[in-house]
Amino acid sequence: METLTAVRGFKDILPPETQLWRHIEDTARKVFSTFGFQEIRVPILEKTDLFTRGIGESTDIVEKEMYTFHDRGEESLTLRPEATASVIRAYLEHALHTSETVTKLFTIGPMFRRERPQKGRYRQFHQIDAEILGPDDPRTDAELILMLIQFLRTLGLNGLTLDINSLGCPECRPAYREAILGYLHGQEEQLCSDCRRRLKTNPLRVFDCKVDLCGQIIGQAPRLTQFICSGCRDHFAKVQQALKQFELPYCLNDKMVRGLDYYTRTTFEVTAGSLGAQNAVVGGGRYDHLVQELGGPDIPGIGFAIGFERLVSMIPEGIPLTPPALFIAALGEPALQRAFLIGNRLRCGGIIVEMDHAGRSLKSQMKKADRLQCKYTLIIGERELQENRALLRDMSASTQEEVCLDQFEEMFSNRAR
Repeated sequence: METLTAVRGFKDILPPETQLWRHIEDTARKVFSTFGFQEIRVPILEKTDLFTRGIGESTDIVEKEMYTFHDRGEESLTLRPEATASVIRAYLEHALHTSETVTKLFTIGPMFRRERPQKGRYRQFHQIDAEILGPDDPRTDAELILMLIQFLRTLGLNGLTLDINSLGCPECRPAYREAILGYLHGQEEQLCSDCRRRLKTNPLRVFDCKVDLCGQIIGQAPRLTQFICSGCRDHFAKVQQALKQFELPYCLNDKMVRGLDYYTRTTFEVTAGSLGAQNAVVGGGRYDHLVQELGGPDIPGIGFAIGFERLVSMIPEGIPLTPPALFIAALGEPALQRAFLIGNRLRCGGIIVEMDHAGRSLKSQMKKADRLQCKYTLIIGERELQENRALLRDMSASTQEEVCLDQFEEMFSNRAR
């Protein structure tokens, strides 16, 4: 019978990597909570219309990458390709905007896109997503970016670059749209088929193309920053001023266009040169009209999404594993039974204990205790059991002492604290 394997582009996360994932998640929860964020958990399955309306029908995600199917009731459902639309759907469905003028939410979980699998990019991938809904103050933009950088620094990441840009608003974009169409007029046939299609739906999307020839052509195009209105220009200047207050270095990148249609005004990316061509670790920005487009009131918002797999790949040394405090080496069935009792009582008290239920030789069990980097090993044999005593060995100091089995649990619990 053929051995079953995971679906292409879907990855198992195994120990000890899971401990690193948990460390990143715990760090996110700790840092985000200090900035007033609360965790929300949303379903991985949503109505398809949520993403076609929220992300934009002309985006690559909606056109090519979504896992969409009809359920038995013939309703079109989609595995979520990103989290922002789902968070806002929950925000509106449960009327969170009626109780708070400012809502700060974050979520951690899997997303799904049918892309070509490659290093650091999978069809099931994971994101840490944070959203602020309510204020349109430029300081909110800077505060979110500050929290993001603080999170990455807490993880010990270095060599990162923060790029920022302004995508303007619906009032100043039409003139820029016409400027792009005018610039590309007569060059359409040199563009890839995707870009030619984008010219009819959302011309700004051509900036997101990864085809070399398209990049060369677009490289000389007018920049949106030349067309943004005074309100957007003032907003962006205040964002930069706030970032400078915290001495956060950044690069103005007027070529950066986020891959989702809902972004307005401030957009940003954090990239790492160590990741090669696909070097974005975090992307985000302001989406002042998305809530309204999804059927809610006119409430502005801003957020970001961190690629979990890419984050993990940037911490190659991982984190130190917590070794067991005690290994119990038991010889013989009666000793195994006593070890089983002692070990699990200590575990219930919060102490990490390991033992070998197979009852192998003392030499084999001591090797295992050493491999697990256990601090102590308790050795129980038939004679020790009869005399109600055992040997407690300090593995690092290579010393040992005789202990009373009846008093051992209390004694070791005090020592392990």
